[in-house]
Amino acid sequence: MTKYVYYFGGKKADGDRSMKALLGGKGANLAEMVNLGIPVPPGFTITTEVCAIYTETKGNLPEEVKKQIEQCLHRVESEIGRKFGSAENPLLFSVRSGAAASMPGMMDTVLNLGLNTATVNAMIARSSDVESHRFVWDSYRRFITMYADVVMQVGREEFEEAITHLKKARGVHTDNELTAADLKKLAEDYLVLFQKKVGAPFPQNPMDQMYAAINAVFRSWSNHRAVTYRRLNHITGLLGTAVNIQAMVFGNLNKTSATGVAFSRSPSDGENFFFGEFLINAQGEDVVAGIRTPQQIGKALSQKWAKEHNISEADRLSRFPSMEEAMPECYRQLCDIRATLEKHFRDMQDIEFTVENGRLWMLQCRNAKRTALASVKCAVDMVKEGLISKEEAIMRLDPYQIDHLMHPQIDTRTKLKHIAKGLAASPGAAVGQVVFTATDAQSWHAAGKKVIMVRLETSPEDLGGMNAAAGILTARGGMTSHAAVVARGMGKPCVSGCGDIVLKGKEFSLHGELFKEGDWISIDGTRGLVFKGKVPLREPSFKGEFGTVLSWCKELKRLGVRANADIPKDAKTAFDFGADGVGLCRTEHMFFEGKRIDAMRQMILASDTAGREKALALVEPLQESDFIGIFKIMGKRPVTIRLLDPPLHEFVPHDLKAQTELAAKIGVSVETVIQRVKALHEENPMLGHRGCRLGISYPEIYNMQVRAIMQAAIAVGKTGLIVSPEIMIPLIGKREELVFTKEQAIKTAEAVLAKNPNVKVNYTIGTMIEVPRAALTADQIAQEADFFSFGTNDLTQMGCGFSRDDSAVFLNRYAAIGIYDRDPFQSLDQEGVGELVRIAIRKGRSVKPMLKIGICGEHGGDPRTVLFCHNIGMNYVSCSPYRVPTAIVAAAQAALTEVQEAAAARKKLAAKL
Repeated sequence: MTKYVYYFGGKKADGDRSMKALLGGKGANLAEMVNLGIPVPPGFTITTEVCAIYTETKGNLPEEVKKQIEQCLHRVESEIGRKFGSAENPLLFSVRSGAAASMPGMMDTVLNLGLNTATVNAMIARSSDVESHRFVWDSYRRFITMYADVVMQVGREEFEEAITHLKKARGVHTDNELTAADLKKLAEDYLVLFQKKVGAPFPQNPMDQMYAAINAVFRSWSNHRAVTYRRLNHITGLLGTAVNIQAMVFGNLNKTSATGVAFSRSPSDGENFFFGEFLINAQGEDVVAGIRTPQQIGKALSQKWAKEHNISEADRLSRFPSMEEAMPECYRQLCDIRATLEKHFRDMQDIEFTVENGRLWMLQCRNAKRTALASVKCAVDMVKEGLISKEEAIMRLDPYQIDHLMHPQIDTRTKLKHIAKGLAASPGAAVGQVVFTATDAQSWHAAGKKVIMVRLETSPEDLGGMNAAAGILTARGGMTSHAAVVARGMGKPCVSGCGDIVLKGKEFSLHGELFKEGDWISIDGTRGLVFKGKVPLREPSFKGEFGTVLSWCKELKRLGVRANADIPKDAKTAFDFGADGVGLCRTEHMFFEGKRIDAMRQMILASDTAGREKALALVEPLQESDFIGIFKIMGKRPVTIRLLDPPLHEFVPHDLKAQTELAAKIGVSVETVIQRVKALHEENPMLGHRGCRLGISYPEIYNMQVRAIMQAAIAVGKTGLIVSPEIMIPLIGKREELVFTKEQAIKTAEAVLAKNPNVKVNYTIGTMIEVPRAALTADQIAQEADFFSFGTNDLTQMGCGFSRDDSAVFLNRYAAIGIYDRDPFQSLDQEGVGELVRIAIRKGRSVKPMLKIGICGEHGGDPRTVLFCHNIGMNYVSCSPYRVPTAIVAAAQAALTEVQEAAAARKKLAAKL
């Protein structure tokens, strides 16, 4: 008989942390905490396999599952000493999701399940204490709202409007200021509203409530926000979510009860201090929703928070005491559990807890979502502390998140006056135009605008807008609010809990100044500051812990990481980020600076070779100067220079005014310019007169470029450096094309070297493999090439038949429905285009076993593609300078994965012997 339901509670759980795929992260860790002797309310986990069955059968739960649920339910009743559905001594449950991959806030939760009119009345009758009555009605109104929203899917807006109106009528600001009588009336009004919205009375049978809630959580696996989150975070291959049904403990019972969320280290910067927030007399949703101002768990952080918000010490102690002060014994126990969990899991932990009548209970622990900065800091510190090895530290980094470290910051040396201060929820700085809805953030972003999304508070429905926004600003919410947690995971700057903001429709005011949609503001998520207008930003620094991590990665990686750098400035940036060389220098980009474009256009308009050579003579010293700059920066590191690739029509003006100005500059008629531009027009320029085809039609262009490269190498060589230029001929599809262009290049290079016999230059000549025919005939092309570099942008266009410029309209849809799991222009199509790459490598190295092979499309900075390149035996990847650190981390992880897989294979083989 298949086991579908796993019990946890008492001193031993049915499962453990190794069963994450089956029990989900939450269920596996609840079981592990029970096994560690940590206080956890008993309950049971319905496995992810049941979610898969639910999805396949369109909502049916097998009878065997129901039987196992009821068996575990009776075990909870025995352990707690209460009975589910009993009016005299009721047992209530929480029903929560929990997939194998952490998806905070993306799926649904139901609390206080089991309440009905009979249990509520019985609980009220048992006590004359007003505070107890308040707790009962508070729990019931929460349950009705959640059940209506999550289970019946009629939304919670009207329920929230009702409590907002009641608070306004009573002249109070927070939910916990409402009296028992207020909450009784609210619950009664909610029952009427529920029947109006649903068309049926609120269900009174607790078992019906439970099965409906279980179905709702399974259903939430396929809701829009969960699907979007998995797509954005590339979470694939999971069966579904588990469902965790756990006995309720109540943080809203009285003033000796509380609920909170904490991190064993700072999720923003990784500093090793206990960080968390809690609320007295509240349930868990209150902390993350930002409905009330959360309190700090530690005294020192509480005092720091009060100082930043201009709250006196006396006011802080009376209204916002820390948990350390208000509940010292529970705080000490929580600190002990923090230490136990971090030592056991050997990673930063995100924990949820509830205090009921002065007794601490743990509701969840998981490896914490954190910023890239915190991830790096935590990894380095844990190595120093002896908790993990360097190799483990590197494998824990998310290479996709490394890009977040490239976020600019507001220069603290600049004298700027902020207009508001909130919480520094997620580091980095952002400048953008104000929008107020997730829908607007997405549409403005699609139009190419940078936006900052301003919200009262965010919810899971805002995920798409948060992803599109450059930064997030909220009026409510603490450091553990939805906005803060999700922004940190996305690497988005976020300022939360900016209480001075007054929002009204599509505008907000700050200290009397009005900001409307489209106005520019800047936020500093590192310090929690808001600025009016656009402020100057500075580039990130790579010193300290991140420099340490990169040095470890460079020690361990096998794959070289180069940069695509077209000018000396780009090369310097790449060098500073740790590049092993330049994998692609696109020489055409040099032509667009200053007056160079005029000389280039003069060459294009020339009617004969002599005219073209005369114009190229003006460009040659400028290109030579750029090459000298790049060679000096890279020193002995290799520099791959691609000769001219784009079609000539890209260099000429296409409007009459610019054509007239050009004609005057170079002394030809306007008609001559117009006719030449028309002659250069191509129906499909990507497949037209470009790349090596230009070099064959106009050898003088490539000859000039080779001459500039060699003269630059000699100039730098005279300083004592031995330069290694790699001359790359683009768009080769046939061996004979390379034979012709290579002969021209060698002839030109040797002529330059003959004039400088005392300077050594180690030059090589290779080609880009970007035409499918070249991949399929790579053994022939390798006879002439010293190296291959895969131009995967064009190889993807030609291999898939997609235009990179026109495919966005359907590729997003393709990714959404799983035709391609990722955009093939962002992450290499390993099955199709990758097979062309494999064929080319196999054929090329059959002729030259030591053939140097790299990749120079933007795919070279994609971690998934880096792993692919490592596994198929490439020598290097090349990407934009700002993606070099990401590629270095990914390359180290690829090398470590190879070692781990080899060790696992040896172990498996040894077990068979």
